[in-house]
Amino acid sequence: MADVHDKATRSYNMSQIRGSNTQPEMLVRKFLHAQGFRYSLHNKKLPGKPDIVLNKYKTVIFIHGCFWHGHANCKYFVVPKTRTQWWTNKINTNKTNDDKAIKALRKEGWKVITIWECKLKKDKLSKTLESLLKKL
Repeated sequence: MADVHDKATRSYNMSQIRGSNTQPEMLVRKFLHAQGFRYSLHNKKLPGKPDIVLNKYKTVIFIHGCFWHGHANCKYFVVPKTRTQWWTNKINTNKTNDDKAIKALRKEGWKVITIWECKLKKDKLSKTLESLLKKL
């Protein structure tokens, strides 16, 4: 099946997708800051380059996009109908890398929290943020 966009449009669309400072990430960061937590961001020295690092609590937070990290049983994760094999490989590689990073961080004594993008939608946001506070 051919792509529904021409090459230039697809290239532009993909260039607009951020890897960091995403809207879900900003929601969590603003919440944590308002609660008095201080953190660093995207520490390249830690496995998986976590989105948020709370050194004081030896805790890292990953905020995963449901599509990019293959969130199982989630309505926001749908394998594209074009280039299906390529996307499946891409997402499976992301999942494998996530698992490796989490194992390495835990081995180093870090507490790892993963928050899925779908859990930050309006109807689930307050419950998710309350749960995050309890985990911290």
